[in-house]
Amino acid sequence: MTHISYSELKTWAECPRKHKLVYIDKEKGFTGNEYTAFGSSLHALCENAVQELLEEPDYDDFFDETFDGELAQLDEIRQDLVEQMRDQAKIISPQIMPALKETFGNFEVISVEEKLYEKILNFSLDNLVFKGYIDLVIKTNDGKYHVIDWKTCSWGWDREKRNSKLITYQLTLYKKF
Repeated sequence: MTHISYSELKTWAECPRKHKLVYIDKEKGFTGNEYTAFGSSLHALCENAVQELLEEPDYDDFFDETFDGELAQLDEIRQDLVEQMRDQAKIISPQIMPALKETFGNFEVISVEEKLYEKILNFSLDNLVFKGYIDLVIKTNDGKYHVIDWKTCSWGWDREKRNSKLITYQLTLYKKF
């Protein structure tokens, strides 16, 4: 074992047997569904929007093309769910930049998809590395840096979900490394 990621750590915390099957035995597991296709497509849209690679009128077309590509990799799709997701994307996409500006004011994009591959110090395994990708790092006018990880879900983020240690550990690890 040369590296560990947040996803691997989360899998182990949820179920050590699943961790063994996926990361040690290399068993093929979950490969995706409409929800992961939606999340990946919205993530790509956010990434492009924040870098100003797209203008808002192009958001819907970009999402649809990316979503179609993600869906093409699936064996089966539920068309009614896909159409609901397209409608949701049309509601969400024009809110991306205004929400960032409302929350952070003026900001500078420092990094998008920042790769982390940092040695874990003071650990019993000498060469273990933490691996991850930070979705977005911005710097606000007060000189603070903010680490952002895009999240999508179909059920919303209640207090329990927002405060889940397994969820907040990801940002904590990103901040440390």
